[in-house]
Amino acid sequence: MSIFDKKLADKLKIIYNKLLPLKGFRAINLFGIIFVRKEFRTLDKRVLNHEYIHTKQIMELLFVGFYIWYVAEWLLKWIIYKDRMLAYRNICFEREAFDNDDNLNYTKSRKDFTFLKYLKK
Repeated sequence: MSIFDKKLADKLKIIYNKLLPLKGFRAINLFGIIFVRKEFRTLDKRVLNHEYIHTKQIMELLFVGFYIWYVAEWLLKWIIYKDRMLAYRNICFEREAFDNDDNLNYTKSRKDFTFLKYLKK
């Protein structure tokens, strides 16, 4: 594990299990706790950074607000795109996280509520 992985992993509570997230996904961030499917025994720094970006978003919207917005936007995008995965990839929170998960310094310079810039037509 690199120094980055160790420092970030120390900031995140990670639980490996068989149930969460659903098959096809590697990790899910629930209230700042990262649940990882057991078959993905290690998370690379990109995935850790992606989930840490979500932790920042979750805190900005006071936890519950994040999940209400997330589900509402996903449902709306599912209606628009008629494709669940395309809807997921176009949620503003996911767009911000996917666009920046390879920038390991992103959360240090990220301004609050940056996900708003990722709202799409």
